[in-house]
Amino acid sequence: MSELLVLIDHSDGAPKKLSLQMLSAAAGLADDADVSVSAVWLGAGASDAAATIGAHGATKLYHWDSEDAHGYVTLPQVEGLQAAIDASGADVVFFASTNHVKDVASRLAIRVGGGVITDVTGLRVEDGRFVATKEVFGGDMITTSRVADGHVQILGIANNAFPAEGAGGDAPELVALDVDLSEAATAAKVVSVEKQVSADRPDIAEAAVVVAGGRGLGNEDGFQLMEQLADVLGAGVGASRAATDAGWYPHRYQIGQTGRTISPTLYLGSGISGAIQHRAGMQTSQNIVAINKDPEAPIFQIADFGIVGDLYEIVPKLVEELETRKG
Repeated sequence: MSELLVLIDHSDGAPKKLSLQMLSAAAGLADDADVSVSAVWLGAGASDAAATIGAHGATKLYHWDSEDAHGYVTLPQVEGLQAAIDASGADVVFFASTNHVKDVASRLAIRVGGGVITDVTGLRVEDGRFVATKEVFGGDMITTSRVADGHVQILGIANNAFPAEGAGGDAPELVALDVDLSEAATAAKVVSVEKQVSADRPDIAEAAVVVAGGRGLGNEDGFQLMEQLADVLGAGVGASRAATDAGWYPHRYQIGQTGRTISPTLYLGSGISGAIQHRAGMQTSQNIVAINKDPEAPIFQIADFGIVGDLYEIVPKLVEELETRKG
C-alpha cells in the first residue's frame, strides 16, 4: 500500500481548517485509492498537533522542525516536501490551494515529475487514480481532470470543498525528515511577520459564514452595518472590488477573481451587483443570499435566496431579529 501525503497548512501551532478538511477527504477515499494517509508538517510544532492530525485520519506524520521550513519562503518548502516524497514513496500529494502553496506545488511538480490540479472541489477514484472536478473561466464551466499515469498526482484542494470530519484515529507515528537544503533555498530569509487581524472575526477564507458589501453601500460607513451583521452571525466580512477600490474597506478582504476565493456555508451579499469577476470568488458557496434594490442584478442568477429592496431598511431589521433570537 502506498502513501498519500497531505501538506498541513498551519498557523500559531494549529492546523488550519482546510488542512483538516484535506485529511478527512483523503481518509474517506483511502480505501478506494489503496493508500494510507500521511501528513507533512514543515516548521515547529508538529508533536503538539499530532493528536488532532491523527484524529482526522493520518497514520503517519512527517515533520521538519528547522527554522528554514518557515511557510513564507517557497524553496525550503519545496525541498522539505520533496524529502517527504522521497522518504515515503508517495505518488499523491494534497495541498491547500492558496496562492503561496500553488507556487510550492508547481516547483515541486517539475522536480518529481508531477502533474498539478488546483482549486479542486470534488474528488473520486477511478482505476486507482484520483479524478478531480473544478470550476474554470469564472465558474462558467466545470472540468473533470486527472493526472496522467506515471506522474505524481499533486492536487490543490479548495476551501470548504469537503467537511472536516474527525475519524477518531490514534496519534500518528512521527517521522523526522532529514532535509539538506540547496544553496538557492537559503538565499531568502523571512525578516519579520506581522499578522493583520480584524477584531475577533474569522478569516473569510475559512469562515463558515461571510457577509459582503459592495458599491451599493454608497460609502465606507455602510461597512459598519456589515460588521454589525457579521458579529451577530459570527461571520467574516468581505467586499467587492468596487468597494475596496473606493477605499471603503481594506483590499485584503476583496472577494473575486483578483481577490480572495471563498466557499462558506453561507454567503450574504448586500449591494453587490454580481459581476462575473466577483462571482468567480464566491459562487461555490453552499448557500447564497443576495440583497439588492435592482431586480435585474446578475447576483440573483446564482442566489439561493434573493431580497429586492433597500439594504439600509433590510439589514438593520435582520440584525435586530437575529439579536432577538440570540438573546
